[in-house]
Amino acid sequence: MGPTVKEVVADHSLIAYCGLYCGACGSYRKGKCPGCAANEKAKWCKVRACCIDNTYGSCADCAQMADIMACRKFNNPVARMFALFFRSDRPACIRAIREQGREAYARDMAGKKTMTIKR
Repeated sequence: MGPTVKEVVADHSLIAYCGLYCGACGSYRKGKCPGCAANEKAKWCKVRACCIDNTYGSCADCAQMADIMACRKFNNPVARMFALFFRSDRPACIRAIREQGREAYARDMAGKKTMTIKR
């Protein structure tokens, strides 16, 4: 019998600071990652550090950057490379959180069983 894999459930606490939905991530579901908010090893992530320092639930809460792409912490070369490789549209995720709210976004992503809005 293989390892237990967590079901994808709607839980707004599983929204990563950058807008990805950890609840549908394979690493989270297999127990290899606790999710962005609980991942103390992710000290390298400037988006996570900024959100924690400013007590934001995610970049969607930032009033300093109406256009998330103007933020150099969010929109950096590594993020653009990952977006291209994984076809991930994190800015669309942040816009969806702003438009729908955290709970509705978590329900939507869990319902689709996806961790990102695809490009």
